Amino acid sequence: MTARKTPQTMKPATAAKKLSVHLEATPAEFQEGVVSRDELNALQEAPPEWLQELRRDGPHPRPVVAARLGVSIGGLARGGITDPLTTEQINALKADMPEWLRRERALQGEVRKEAARIKEKKAHGRGPRANG
Repeated sequence: MTARKTPQTMKPATAAKKLSVHLEATPAEFQEGVVSRDELNALQEAPPEWLQELRRDGPHPRPVVAARLGVSIGGLARGGITDPLTTEQINALKADMPEWLRRERALQGEVRKEAARIKEKKAHGRGPRANG
């Protein structure tokens, strides 16, 4: 007798995170059920209209908002952005470019430069080791 393989499932919150959508904006049947790995793959390969609309118009979860604004999630918090935003709200922030957003974008640019510098240094060897 062979054991029947049960499909791998995940909570709706996990699936929403993997799909980069805000859980509370998804349809009730998505929020109330469980999602199998096969269902998640199908949603990613051929997104239904509701998923396409959420990805296009939002509301978007904080990681997506941060990425679209070019800042970190911490930068969003420092800027007072704690709720999901729609694409329209994100575009309005980009157009207005408040001081906090300008500052956080500059900070994020510095972080990226430093990360690239460290990666480059690692790629070319660490150089002489310090005695100690």
